[in-house]
Amino acid sequence: MFKLEEETEADWWEVEALYDLCFSPGRTALSSYRLRDGVPAVAALCLTLRDDDNALAAVIRYWPARVGGKDVLLLGPVAVHPTRQGEGLGGLLIRESLAEARRLGWERVLLVGDAPYYSRFGFRRLDGVVMPPPTNPDRVLGLELKAGGWAGVTGAVTKAD
Repeated sequence: MFKLEEETEADWWEVEALYDLCFSPGRTALSSYRLRDGVPAVAALCLTLRDDDNALAAVIRYWPARVGGKDVLLLGPVAVHPTRQGEGLGGLLIRESLAEARRLGWERVLLVGDAPYYSRFGFRRLDGVVMPPPTNPDRVLGLELKAGGWAGVTGAVTKAD
């Protein structure tokens, strides 16, 4: 059994440690982190998943960003503890958080990731949406939370105001 909760301030160090374990401390040099720097996360969508022993099993965060003057959600990172990978926990966090994002009125989600993994959740490659370099354009993926959410939305991805 797992406990799904909104990330709290008290979780911060433990969540950061899990991200370091899964992605290495050098992860903050990635271009997507420049879009997050100094921008508050979307707290209602930043979730933790803990097991019966209260051990942190998986986490997900979202950040606001802009593309072509339109608000977008930037998904990531999502991480699952190496001892819990393959149990579907990352998928659970993605599905639950996307459902909440829809409920909150967000129209579109952006991420940088592996299309074969994220396509199962409906993400597709975004043409005309440009992440800060160096980002492989084939890894820039989007999902419409509202029909037509990505229609006509193109340009450089920038920090939220």
